[in-house]
Amino acid sequence: MAFEIGRRQFLTAALGSSALTYGAVRARPVSAQVATSAKIVIIGAGAAGAALANRLSTRLDGAEITIIDARKRHLYQPGFTLIAAGLKPSGYSVTATSDWLPRSVNWIEEGAAEIDPEAKTVTTETGTTVGYDYLVVAAGLKLNYDQIEGMDVSLIGKDGIGSVYASPEAAEATWREMDRFTDEGGVGLFTRPATEMKCAGAPLKYTFLTDDYARRKGNRGKTEIVYAAHSKSLFGVPIVNEKVRMLYDERGFDTRYEHVMKAIDPGRKVATFATPEGDQEIPFDFTNIIPPMSAPDVVRNSPLPWADKWVGEGYVEVDPFTLRHRRYPEVFAAGDVAGVPKGKTAASAKWQVPVVEDQLVAQIEGREGEEVYNGYTSCPLITRVGRAMLIEFDYDNNLVPSFPGVIAPLEELWVSWLMKEIALKATYNAMLRGRA
Repeated sequence: MAFEIGRRQFLTAALGSSALTYGAVRARPVSAQVATSAKIVIIGAGAAGAALANRLSTRLDGAEITIIDARKRHLYQPGFTLIAAGLKPSGYSVTATSDWLPRSVNWIEEGAAEIDPEAKTVTTETGTTVGYDYLVVAAGLKLNYDQIEGMDVSLIGKDGIGSVYASPEAAEATWREMDRFTDEGGVGLFTRPATEMKCAGAPLKYTFLTDDYARRKGNRGKTEIVYAAHSKSLFGVPIVNEKVRMLYDERGFDTRYEHVMKAIDPGRKVATFATPEGDQEIPFDFTNIIPPMSAPDVVRNSPLPWADKWVGEGYVEVDPFTLRHRRYPEVFAAGDVAGVPKGKTAASAKWQVPVVEDQLVAQIEGREGEEVYNGYTSCPLITRVGRAMLIEFDYDNNLVPSFPGVIAPLEELWVSWLMKEIALKATYNAMLRGRA
């Protein structure tokens, strides 16, 4: 049986240290500065890009570091589920991009339009060409709502349509629709795309949360929960898949496998799915739509993606352990855009960034890097308000718990919930500053 520590003990141990993170409690080691005149360009000022900019600006003496990103807002995306559950306001996930970037970094407030790894240049949307000695692609993902016929972000919050991913405001609008649905009842339809996606546990946890709210209101008998899985499983790690399947069965969810949403009719409140038996329609009164995802166009249309993996999705062809490009050794990738088998969560980015830092600095110094990424991915899988399972795993689908004997990964625990609701944001902010 798992050992649950007391609230005061947990808060003292966990929240008292900004170095806490999933994967271990590890403060950033102090490394000697390296003198260099290298020109380093980072595409993307999200979690991975901002964290790396801070780490490199401290580590390198004399480097010219440029970060390219048009976004004025930095979005704490792990908070979107909490917003969509009515537990946080939309502003909870919003800060200014400028708040997280070191003053020594040159921030070009535009999007990248073209990457030329042969010429070692990046061209911005206004035509400015920036040369580099080293490039780090940390551009995140693109949400392709237009690949679902009839779907548009303007529909979120109307006619029973929700979507947690689009923005903090969309998450808040999703909460209003979910709150209404759990008052009135009907069919709740939950899905995930067939593409790679950020935080693959998010579709599962929002299904659990909707069920929990219906039960709390005494309206579960008026609702039907349908989960359309894109494949023959619910989660990519077999032991976790079996646990989730058992919980879905216990809570009376109607799970339909190999169903991929291809169209939605808001007027009729019907979604169409591609299945092995042909197209099938499922009616809904509320649905949480998760769009197909891919690398941003500037990456997908460049020479950097894999040619034989994730075809059409455009993820950067990197060595899974060093995160260095397999054909362009001066190019690296970190965060969601990296073409690795696991690792599209904020916790993954936290463990990828030090690897990129080490490998890039080692290349500047003419030596081999020492740090490697083992595929560490963390998913605080919420199963109801106040309970979660802290799922952590690596490339080989091994469970790699950070707190063995304290937090059992496959049990619904209060401490795992606190990791998601409170501890993670402090850790995330420390990561952005390059301190964790």
